[in-house]
Order: sequence, then C-alpha cells, then structure tokens
Amino acid sequence: MVMKEVLDRILNHETLTREETRDILVGITKSEFPMEQITALLTGLQMRGITVDELLGFRDGILETGVPVPLECDRYIDVVGTGGDRKNTFNISTTACFVIAGAGYKVAKHGNYAATSTSGASNVIANHGVKFTDDLDRLNRCINECGIVYLHAQLFAKAMKFVGPIRKALQFPTCFNLLGPIVNPSKPQCQLLGVATLDQMRLYSNVYQKIGIDYGIVNSVDGYDEISLTGDFKVKTNQYERVFKPADLGFDIAKPEELVGGATEIEAKEIFDRVLANTALPAQKNIVLANAAFGIQVLERGGKSIDECIEIARESIDSGRALQTFRKFVELNS
Repeated sequence: MVMKEVLDRILNHETLTREETRDILVGITKSEFPMEQITALLTGLQMRGITVDELLGFRDGILETGVPVPLECDRYIDVVGTGGDRKNTFNISTTACFVIAGAGYKVAKHGNYAATSTSGASNVIANHGVKFTDDLDRLNRCINECGIVYLHAQLFAKAMKFVGPIRKALQFPTCFNLLGPIVNPSKPQCQLLGVATLDQMRLYSNVYQKIGIDYGIVNSVDGYDEISLTGDFKVKTNQYERVFKPADLGFDIAKPEELVGGATEIEAKEIFDRVLANTALPAQKNIVLANAAFGIQVLERGGKSIDECIEIARESIDSGRALQTFRKFVELNS
C-alpha cells in the first residue's frame, strides 16, 4: 500500500475501506511507513472524522497482530469506559466487574494504566499485588475458578507500541483512543461501554452491530463516560434506547465530589476496597450498582428488568460475594 495515495484520498475527504485500514495497521507493525506519514494519517483522520469501517479495520489489524486469548467460557462480559472525560472518577467500571462476577456471571475485564485520571484499571489491580500475565492456562484457570479474568492491554495489543510515541507527541486524541474498548483480545460476546458523548454512542452502536455482539452503551448527560447518577443518563442496547433519571432506579442524585477517585492511586484503591467491603459512601455504592446492573442486563439479553438486575448486583455486595470474588482473584494472580 502506498501511503501517499492514502493521504491524498483523506485530504480529498474520501473514506477508506475496512480492509485498507487493516492493511495500514499491519504495515505500521512492520515499520513500512515513516513516522511522519503515520502522523499525517492520524491527524487527517482526526480532522475529517473516522468512519465505522475504518475503525473496524484498525481493530481487525490490532487483533490480528496481537496476542489472542481464547477463553474456555461460553458467555462473558467486559465493562469499560472510553476514558477522556477528565472527571477523575474512582474505578467504577472495574469495581462493577467484580460485583458482576460475584453475582455468578463471567467477566473478562480489559484495561490499562491511567491516561487522564489518577487511577486506571491496571493501577488499582496492580496496587493489590496482582501480577499481570498473558499465560493462557493461568487466564483460563482464573475465569473458571473465580468468574473473572483481567487482561492488561499492554501484554496483548502489540501494535500500540508502534504508534505510542506519535500519539504522545501529538497531544490530542486520535482514532487510537477509540480502539481501546473494542480490542479486548478475548473477543467478549457482551460489553457494557461508557462514552463521554452522544456522537460516540452512535459510532460504537454501529460498530457493535457490525461486530454482532450483545451490548449496552451508557452516557451521562453531564459528560461522564459511565452512569454517574449525577443527573439523567442515556442507555442504548440491542433491545432499547432510553433516557433514565436516577430516581427511575430508586437512587438519589449523586454529588460530583462523591465520584472523585482521590489525588493518589492509594486513595482510589481505598474507595474500590470500601465499595466491595460494603463500607463506601451510599452514592459510591449506588453508582457501582447501577453500572453493574446494566452489565447484568446485557448478559441476560434484556430478559431481566433493570430493577431485577439492580437487586442481583446489590445481593453480590451485601452478601460479601463480590469481596470474596476479588480476594480469590488476588490469590490466583499474586
């Protein structure tokens, strides 16, 4: 593929096919293009706006050149946010994953270190002494014995290291910021995704429909890339599209300061621990319950009402099973 021709097309506002962006990604991993051309490509796509097929092509290339994770499990979910909302919330998605697993469902959580917040999923996991691994036997043992496995992105998406220096130098978001949620190397059949804008909700909805998985996409109208309970929030799934109020779920409106993950990784870890131990602020627990509940509803293919799913999530925390699940996870991965 000749990158000059690709760049000419982008400058003319033409789009690329899924196969073409897949080939570009593979070419990047083979060092076929100079950094200047990759920089121009990412800048041009960001200015024009990436299409669904272009994004899927990059996804195809990342999964093809990365480390696959075939899990011996029929149905499992990933709960993740796009990041970049700059709200510095505590680890809501990660905590919700252990609540879902504590309720008896299977979870393959894909995550990384923090980019724009104090503590990302990998930070809070590592601060409990967990050692990340790409050993398939260990990963399968983990999901089979405690219902959840953690996939640290840097061990699997090998292509990302080729564009890392460019992304850092550009200092603005690129299409690679959109890829994190859809390159889980285990290819989960279900996903709950938090997005910061309604434009992203539309984009990912089209992506998921083409991938063919069960999904839920959530966005809080005040810009959180998760269900924050600070106001109204929108949910789009395979079955419905609806705006909820916290009261619709039986929850009070949360204050933004109740969601903050703290100034240090240790403070974020302590909030995570308190939620699982059922000693957190009511708002912190409720926010995790809400996100876990919509994840459970996705797993149930919409067969349970959101009220039923909230009670399943609540029982996971109140019974201590969410905490027991996390302790077993740490034991298996330390």
